[in-house]
Amino acid sequence: MGTPAELISPRSPRVAAARRLLRRNFRTKERRFIAEGPQAVREAVEHRGKAGATLIELFATVEAAERYAGIVAAARAAGARVHLASDEVLAEVSQTITPQGLVGVCHFLDSPFEDILRAGPKLVAVLAHVRDPGNAGTVLRCADAAGADAVVLTDASVDLYNPKSVRASVGSLFHLPVAVGVPVERAVEGLRAAGVRILAADGAGEHDLDAELDAGTMGGPSAWVFGNEAWGLPQETRALADAVVRVPIHGKAESLNLATAAAVCLYASARAQRAPGGCRSVTPS
Repeated sequence: MGTPAELISPRSPRVAAARRLLRRNFRTKERRFIAEGPQAVREAVEHRGKAGATLIELFATVEAAERYAGIVAAARAAGARVHLASDEVLAEVSQTITPQGLVGVCHFLDSPFEDILRAGPKLVAVLAHVRDPGNAGTVLRCADAAGADAVVLTDASVDLYNPKSVRASVGSLFHLPVAVGVPVERAVEGLRAAGVRILAADGAGEHDLDAELDAGTMGGPSAWVFGNEAWGLPQETRALADAVVRVPIHGKAESLNLATAAAVCLYASARAQRAPGGCRSVTPS
């Protein structure tokens, strides 16, 4: 029987370096972030950026290394440095109360906004003033599920690599291009020049989503602009849009939260684009 692998010390410089990535200024300086849990780590292992493998380092408890042996083996095969770690170490490099035993250190993976435009996007989510990291990650997940081509976070939105954003995306962060720090005016100007209709989602919008669908205006390339969780979109941002659209409330609820409204809007566009005559028609050519 082989000698058991030695656990990394909580005082190791590697642990200290990973712990620092829980703070935005260090993430930005190092261009690295933390991905927690088996789903995020699995996606990180499989993701490759222009510079190569995205996963740099993996901390795993002995129990998790056994339970997720395939992920750990894939991480090693991809060239990541793997450390067996105690629960104490996992608590040091994680923000969750009950870590799932796997924590990865990853390279930043955001894409230049110009690359997104060159790809000819048909459906884009623009997070213009989203400040809550959980909401940002959830909208990213919704965009991924709806088949969006990209997500853009403006310079007024939360840090994409906040651990709460990464967790809330449930791996979707690794699935589609995301641009960060783009001024909303530049985002709108660039997308419009690429032939994309700009739709601002706002509960007080003059256009009704159901009416837009019935009128057949949703089948072309579109970008949905989503605002702040509490106060929505400022007037100057709404003024940039081709249409300000509200999700109709058919019942007695006062409103929808940001992530729910984003899911409804993105799926409405996805459905219209896939209908006959839409820009992603599934009918035979």
